[in-house]
Amino acid sequence: MHILITGGAGFIGSNLTRTILEKYPAYRVTCVDNFDPFYPRAIKEFNIKTFLADPRYRFIEMDIADNAAAALAAELAEPVDVIVHIAAKAGVRPSIENPMAYQQANVIGLQQLLDFARAQNVKQFVFASSSSVYGINDHYPWKEDEQLLPISPYAGTKLSGEMMGHVYSKLFGIRFLALRFFTVYGPGQRPDLAIHKFTKAILQGKPIPMYGDGSTSRDYTYVGDTVKGIIGAIHYTETPFEIINLGNNYTVSLKELISAIEEVTGKQAVVEQFPEQQGDVPRTFADISKARKLLGYDPSTQLKDGLTDFYNWFVANRELLTK
Repeated sequence: MHILITGGAGFIGSNLTRTILEKYPAYRVTCVDNFDPFYPRAIKEFNIKTFLADPRYRFIEMDIADNAAAALAAELAEPVDVIVHIAAKAGVRPSIENPMAYQQANVIGLQQLLDFARAQNVKQFVFASSSSVYGINDHYPWKEDEQLLPISPYAGTKLSGEMMGHVYSKLFGIRFLALRFFTVYGPGQRPDLAIHKFTKAILQGKPIPMYGDGSTSRDYTYVGDTVKGIIGAIHYTETPFEIINLGNNYTVSLKELISAIEEVTGKQAVVEQFPEQQGDVPRTFADISKARKLLGYDPSTQLKDGLTDFYNWFVANRELLTK
């Protein structure tokens, strides 16, 4: 099997690549990434450096949003069996400041890749969607058929992606699986995300920002569990279109998260409180019964264990991550 992973030098993409190369010796991976400057290129290069010597791995530096399907096809030496599309411009808050950039990267980028799949007869397409599409919705835990009320341009682009996938599934016979990720964390996590920022600040003795009163909560999902869900979607063959939550099925408040990080690091946090920010939702909480049924998804990593893995990774690579 030949798997094309976009955003493969990022947090989730590199963890997925590692698992595939380690556990599926007959599989090949082509990674496409444009090293978006949202966070340092050096971190993404570090994420993939151990793969480069593997003959089953190939890296292509390309911005899919700026290149037509034919340009990507010209770079590939062999047919693709499955596309895992993780590449996206990330971040709820920055999307409010620059919504057009998110349309270009997340909507046009997906369109180009769907056109590639159609032209190259790729029949399996796994799309990284987001829990942010639910917006403000108090029907917890969230099921996939909930009313969707996104409150940020980023969330809007992810919802648009799900619907475009449905169009291509209906018109062109591409199996499209939209996986709604819920606050993924673990080794390799992006530096803009709370667990990474808080750990770094605590270790440096700097204050951490807490937006609101600390009661907001998230369904934190360990990256290893998310990767298992993605691999389940890669192998799924039953129906032509599905939207599936990949969460952990319990929530943790911001105050509880900070306490857990303090326990893992052995240091006290200095907290600075700020007003709640636009685009943030008060709570995320996934119903994962559909993922269990269709993908055999069974998240098993508890928060403290996942935070310990992240902390050990951060300390081992502290020089790179604190530049």
